[in-house]
Order: sequence, then C-alpha cells, then structure tokens
Amino acid sequence: MSDNASSFRTPPWFARPDARAWRCEPAPAEVRLFHSSLPGYAPTPLTELLSLAEELGVGRVFVKDESCRLGLPAFKALGASWAVHRTLAERAANGEEHGPVTLVTATDGNHGRAVARMAHRLGQDAHVFVPQGVHPGAVAAIVAEQAKVTEVAGPYDEAVRLAAEAAAEPDTVLVQDTAWPGYERIPGWIVEGYSTLCAEIDEQLKAEGVAEGPDLVSIPVGVGSLAQAVVTHYRSRPRGHTPALLSVEPEAAPCVLESLSLGAPVSVTTRETVMAGLNCGTPSSIAWPRLRGGLDAAVAVADADSARAAGDLAAAGVSSGPCGAAALAGLRAALTGAGAGERRTALGLGPASVVVLLSTEGAAANPHSGAHH
Repeated sequence: MSDNASSFRTPPWFARPDARAWRCEPAPAEVRLFHSSLPGYAPTPLTELLSLAEELGVGRVFVKDESCRLGLPAFKALGASWAVHRTLAERAANGEEHGPVTLVTATDGNHGRAVARMAHRLGQDAHVFVPQGVHPGAVAAIVAEQAKVTEVAGPYDEAVRLAAEAAAEPDTVLVQDTAWPGYERIPGWIVEGYSTLCAEIDEQLKAEGVAEGPDLVSIPVGVGSLAQAVVTHYRSRPRGHTPALLSVEPEAAPCVLESLSLGAPVSVTTRETVMAGLNCGTPSSIAWPRLRGGLDAAVAVADADSARAAGDLAAAGVSSGPCGAAALAGLRAALTGAGAGERRTALGLGPASVVVLLSTEGAAANPHSGAHH
C-alpha cells in the first residue's frame, strides 16, 4: 500500500465511551524499588517532538524511548527481571534451591532475550522457543545470551504451546509474558514489572510542567500485557485527571481489536508483519478484563504506516523499530483520514492536549525494519 492510501479509508477502529470512568487496583509499589536496585538501571528518555504536535493538531507530543532499557533494545526487561526475581525468591522460600533451574519461554524476540539475560546473570539456564517470522539477527541475539533456542515451524501461539509443554520437565519454570486460564501468576508479575515505565513517565511529565499527566497514551499491543500495565496505572487513581488510552495492533494480528469488537476474547489467524513483536493471535487472559474495562479505543495499522512512522521517529532522533513506531502510526490513523473528527472526539482530544507515545523497542530489536524476510 502506498503511504497516502491509508488516508482515504477508515482504519480498523473500536471505541467505547465509558473507559475513563472505569477503575481497578494499582500495581505494588515495591516494583520500582527493585528496578532501581538493578545494575544499569536509569529511567529511559521521554522526548518531546514539536513537529508531531503540529502535524497532529495537539498541544504536546512526547515519546517514551525504550531503545535502551537495562542494556537491551526494548522495554521487556522490566517485566522479565521482576518475574524472574519473584520466581527464584519463591523457590528459595519453598526450599527448592538445590541447583540451577531452566527458565523456559516463547518469544517474538525481545522478551526471550530479556529472560535469557536475567537467567544468565543469576546463574540459571534458559530455553527459548521462537516462532516463524522472527529475524535471524533477533534469534542470534538470544543465542548470544547463552540460551538454548528452539525454532518453531509455526506462529507465535504455537511457540507458546510448545514452551509450556517443555516447562513440564523437573527443575524448569515457564516465564511467559502471556497468560491463560491455569497459568496467570508469573505473567502477572511480568505485567507488574512494566509499571516502572509508567511511574517514570509521571515523573518526567511533571518535570516538563505537565503535573496532571497526559490526555492520551498510545500503546503498541501484541497480547496486551503492556497495555494491561498502562491501564492498571492510569485507572487505579481514585481521582484526578484520567487520560484516554489507545491500543495499536498490526492489521495482520488484531486480536485485541477483534475481541473488543465482539465483547469476548478471541483468537485470530495472524499473517506476516514487520511488527514481529506484535504478531500475536490471542489476548492474554489476565490482560483482557483490564483492556475491556479501561481502553478507550483500539486501532490497527498497516506495515507501510508503521515503517513510515519508524522513519519519521528516526529523523527526529528517536530510534524505534516497527513495533515501537506502531504507537505513532496508530495515533496518525486515529487523528487523520476519513472519520477523524469522530475519533478525535471519542479520545477527548483538543488543540492543547498532551499525548504520550510508547516506543517499546529501538531499531536494533528488529534488525530488518522496513523489509520482509
């Protein structure tokens, strides 16, 4: 599709009117303290992009830049580090500490690499299942973290299933960043880990003179774990300003958009997309109630739009892979083209609104950005 073709059609879109009034319990406060204690911890940058505010007709646009998080090119280490810490602490408390454990996971790239790095750092083993369509450079990066890698001849959901089977062996623990009925505690810890990113944004916006927080946050979505963390953060405040929350998925894998439209979690058949880290067919079971309750809107974007957004962010000095840049592509899809006025109203946006884009990975996380395998 050409870059301007998308401006002549209505994007895949879902909105619900009462999400900003919905409330839930907050994440535990000790997560931030844990991250602060890790070697190499520093808040990632929140970068203001004046040209985007002008282009989109809003007051200010900030990009949360996760291209270097705890030494890795994506935000995933926040969840993996806390979940591995909690998992090993619990094993020790139960007296199960008699040798190294193998941490098993499936990944589109970033989560598996983060689990492998945490395992190696803590003297444990890692076994990572990788689906079709993940770039060989991303696979090599996981191998470089001393993990055993199994390449799966199928999509992400199949890799998740095989990882869960492998984790039935003794002295193995599944550390998966998606949940399903019967497997929800560790994914819950992973989501708690992502809360640090939101806490940093609060502090960084205050420093920029935005004490009441943003008016809109745009969130790339795969299974919905990061979106779950963002909803939890902004919808657990008893009072005060609540932002609109927008999820962004590839048109090739819109499992949350489809689920919201149907009112129940469903699996979708995925196709290939340059947004490899978002190429997931089934929403996380623990994310779903939060997304159904607290998301204002969901949109799906084409590969060409994500690639263009990545190029524009790079030109503005922010390294962003196709998944990270989806946040900008989705915001553009929502605020421009056919029906944009209604979508802008649904999000409560005006000329003074403050928008935060979550750029979840740097270009290095997805070595082949802009090209197919």
